[in-house]
Amino acid sequence: MELNHIVFIVMDSCRYDSFVAARTPHIDRLGVAEKRYAYASWTAPSHHAFVMGLMPHSSPKDVFASEVYKDEYVQWKLRTGCDSIEFKAFLPDLSLPKVLRNLGYRTVAKVSMPVLNKNTLISRDFDDYKLMKSHNDFAGMIDEMEFPDEPHYYFLNLGETHYPYMLDGSKLPRISGVHGALKAMDDAEVATSASQGFDAEQMAMLRQQQIKCVEYVDGQIGRLMEMTPPNTHFIVTADHGELFGEEGYFGHGPIMHEKCFEVPFVEGRVGGRR
Repeated sequence: MELNHIVFIVMDSCRYDSFVAARTPHIDRLGVAEKRYAYASWTAPSHHAFVMGLMPHSSPKDVFASEVYKDEYVQWKLRTGCDSIEFKAFLPDLSLPKVLRNLGYRTVAKVSMPVLNKNTLISRDFDDYKLMKSHNDFAGMIDEMEFPDEPHYYFLNLGETHYPYMLDGSKLPRISGVHGALKAMDDAEVATSASQGFDAEQMAMLRQQQIKCVEYVDGQIGRLMEMTPPNTHFIVTADHGELFGEEGYFGHGPIMHEKCFEVPFVEGRVGGRR
């Protein structure tokens, strides 16, 4: 039995309509992206769902949640190419990397967000787990990837689509996540430096910049596709969306708004094969 390589790409903070507005000829080779919904509104809890093997959901009506979970886990037979996966193997750990390791995969994670650093529980069952030195180094991740005969599972968290969207952060308000906020709490000047906001023109500029970042990521995915064997299954999605001024919100996290949960989702092999 030949197992598929799996490349799971998470564009951090990429909202669905930003993805749709971007030109993505390489990602389009996998199929048409769906609008789905993240299980959480910020990075860490959403990635815990990914590590459990759960993708963003489609919010189906008139169905029990348990049936949605069953349908989702069955997809791992197609993704891996292994019909003999025993779903009880996910228990009690609920760890996709552990299940894949037991199938013979080498499990590798490369992440951009400090809140996903190696000391977190998310890293637990990966053979190799790395927090990249740069927030925007998808290109560097690709340079470190290889596809030998041994099946590989690559989990990639990309910072390019996250604020400040590859812009010069020194010219923008300092907006930290949980990790950065905790580091800054003992420094009153830094801790309060995000009090300035954005006007409508700046919000529009930031959204357009996120769209440009999606297009940059697509170009890098095209380069990655040239490296991968035919039996490589790609998953491209986001962990949550982003607000650009809608109803007075910016960013993500402690926000209950549909744009904070709407994400793109597409998967398949290059050429449309599943």
